Amino acid sequence: MLLQLVEPGQTHKAESTTAIGIDLGTTHSVVAVSQEQHTTILGEPLVPSVVFYPDNGQAVVGSLAMEQLKTQPLRGIRSVKRLMSPHSHSPEHRLLIDEGTGSLPRLRFGELQKTPIEVSADILKALKAQAEAALGYDVHEAVITVPAYFDDAARQATKDAATLAGLAVLRLINEPTAAALAYGLDNQAEGVYAIYDLGGGTFDISLLRLHHGVFQVLATGGHTHLGGDDLDLIILNHWLQKDIEHLTSSIDCLQLARQAKHHLTLELHGKWTMPETGAEVTLDRPTLDRLCAPLIAKTLDICQQVLADADLPISSIQGVVLVGGSTRLPSLRKAIADFFKRAPLTDVNPDEVVARGAAIQAEALTKGSNNLLLDVTPLSLGIETMGGLVEKIIPRNTPIPARVAQTFTTFEEGQTQMKIHVVQGERERVEHCRSLGEFILTNIPPMVAGAARIEVVYTLDTDGLLTVSAQEKTTGTHVSLDIKPSYGLAEEALNDLLSEQLNDQLDTIQCRK
Repeated sequence: MLLQLVEPGQTHKAESTTAIGIDLGTTHSVVAVSQEQHTTILGEPLVPSVVFYPDNGQAVVGSLAMEQLKTQPLRGIRSVKRLMSPHSHSPEHRLLIDEGTGSLPRLRFGELQKTPIEVSADILKALKAQAEAALGYDVHEAVITVPAYFDDAARQATKDAATLAGLAVLRLINEPTAAALAYGLDNQAEGVYAIYDLGGGTFDISLLRLHHGVFQVLATGGHTHLGGDDLDLIILNHWLQKDIEHLTSSIDCLQLARQAKHHLTLELHGKWTMPETGAEVTLDRPTLDRLCAPLIAKTLDICQQVLADADLPISSIQGVVLVGGSTRLPSLRKAIADFFKRAPLTDVNPDEVVARGAAIQAEALTKGSNNLLLDVTPLSLGIETMGGLVEKIIPRNTPIPARVAQTFTTFEEGQTQMKIHVVQGERERVEHCRSLGEFILTNIPPMVAGAARIEVVYTLDTDGLLTVSAQEKTTGTHVSLDIKPSYGLAEEALNDLLSEQLNDQLDTIQCRK
């Protein structure tokens, strides 16, 4: 439990029920508030999702952190969001230590070690402070957006980061859904819309039906390692003609590639000077278009799959809303227009629309709303069966919240235990899916094989987080498990970190006396 301590002579600021909306992005993060569905960006419009750790360990976040990284690149990190999901990687993965299968990676900043969850918490703390400075009172609750294709582990990691930042998460909302909410309410849109979201680290595509204040997600798809960061690497590899991921100067080089990308959204050509070497490099729009074409094609393949999942023809799409800074690329907009047979909608700020939608949902959850949001789960949830096969319990694109029960039986005669192994993914074999957790149901009465009846229930909440229970129907023996993937923090570890934070606060107050 975190205690708020007040200096002698200070009066405590009045409590407020205002909840904020946060777009915790790969490249930039945004915080907003909604009042009567009128949204306002709080503080700096685009906070770089960059964290720098000086010798004292006190995190520096945002633009100042970017400046510090220019001279001390190994004391900070960008794009930490890409490390929140399993099997993830980052252009700065040289910072990773003790990475193992199914384990929580750690990051080294000098003598300091941090998990991606703790780094994300430092970003959220900065956003919380920025919101409180703008509003003039404390904020304790938030709706936080996540990529639609984030799995259970990454969603839990995001909630853990918010807890460490002192924020209660009212809801995790998918980024395309948040964008649709903001766009739909602002424009009184009706019909089926595609939300094409290409951010710094992830790609999502969602199809939503908007009708009289009901926002229903029909299908969603995406890729957790496909975004603007990858475009930057493509540009840099083109310049250097070699793998640059292990170069000490890669952070500055990647920043230069990012500048070139931004420049060519408006201009046809440009030239730049490489850091350290001083070599001059050039790039023009046609070359950039050629370099980016395979990545864009991959996103359109995912769009095709989502249309098939929803069983919708392209002609049924009323409009395509663009989200994420990477959607400003002219060649990408042309490819989208060619694919969907209509020009994408550009009357929305792609950098802010997600945070605005999150803020609207935060207001709805605290103050009430006439709008209804119906989302889906992006990945199938299943159970391991004999032979290492996966039986899907909750298929992808199932509306959430959801509760599905299925009955299983024993395989061997006299079997008294059963392992319940929970997995996530679309493949048919367990080794190709993400393991979320397992537990043992005991005290099954010994019977002939196939006689026992074990009911397994999967309950998926509005955040996309899972609880699994199993019951042997003859005896009533019951066991349940809140799935806490390895990329989340164990309850004990989370409490230890919260205790450390409280001790740090107490030490700071003692020093001031």
